[in-house]
Amino acid sequence: MNDLEEIAALLAKPEPSAGAVAHGRDRLRRRTRAGGVRRRARWFVPGVALVAGAAAAATVVFATGAPTNDGASVTGKEVLLMAAVSAERTPQDSGTYWHVTRQWFESDIPPMESWTSRDGKRWTKGEPGDPPDAVVPTWKTLSLKGATMSFEELERLPTDPEALKAWIAERKGNENDMSPSEIQGDPTLTLFTLITELPAPAEVRSAAFRALAATPGVENVGAVEGGRQLRLPVPVGDKSIELVVDPEKARVTRANLVLTGDGGLAWDKKFISVTTEWTDRLPSVKES
Repeated sequence: MNDLEEIAALLAKPEPSAGAVAHGRDRLRRRTRAGGVRRRARWFVPGVALVAGAAAAATVVFATGAPTNDGASVTGKEVLLMAAVSAERTPQDSGTYWHVTRQWFESDIPPMESWTSRDGKRWTKGEPGDPPDAVVPTWKTLSLKGATMSFEELERLPTDPEALKAWIAERKGNENDMSPSEIQGDPTLTLFTLITELPAPAEVRSAAFRALAATPGVENVGAVEGGRQLRLPVPVGDKSIELVVDPEKARVTRANLVLTGDGGLAWDKKFISVTTEWTDRLPSVKES
């Protein structure tokens, strides 16, 4: 049995033993780290390209270390399946607000942040139009395929990858805030949103990673700082998703686009950094 089959077999079992999970994890970890990172590019801030509907949010970009590759490299599918295993075993944190941060690297531009409560209320800081250093309420809330998405709906999403893709295909979206590939029914960008921006449960994130692992043409570009750089083709248009995945933490540390939780879409030739967390703290709010 090869590594891909072993990891897939682990995912198929509802409760694999801790030893089996550790064994599969260790095998892929050794192969993932085998490439190493031999060189790092100088950090700098390139320009931003935004493509979005009326609800688009600004995002931030920065460069990363150059990828390396060698004969011991794992496949892109293996990296995503390892992330799926890790996601399924990582309990979801709790908190009052879902906090998303986008930040320029080595720049005077302040971070752009949002806080969304479980009842759908949302506040932002540093986004275009926000007063400096102020946290302000906004009408925007979480969305998927350009349509409003509640926390309760996220909790009810299918945890089987094929069922999740079927749900995405059937979900009615808002075409004004959807990408061309989403409009034509491709699930890739919607799945990407579930593993990067939205507070999806652990089992749903695992299913999304597994569904992306089955994407034809997924490629492991090489080892970089923070994980493995992968390339996912998007069937409609001439762009590909470039993302850096830390398979042990089941995190996308950066990518060349963001499909934001409030309907925005941003592409760039380099990388966009997004961090997420649950928090009980909402900074002082300026009433509009």
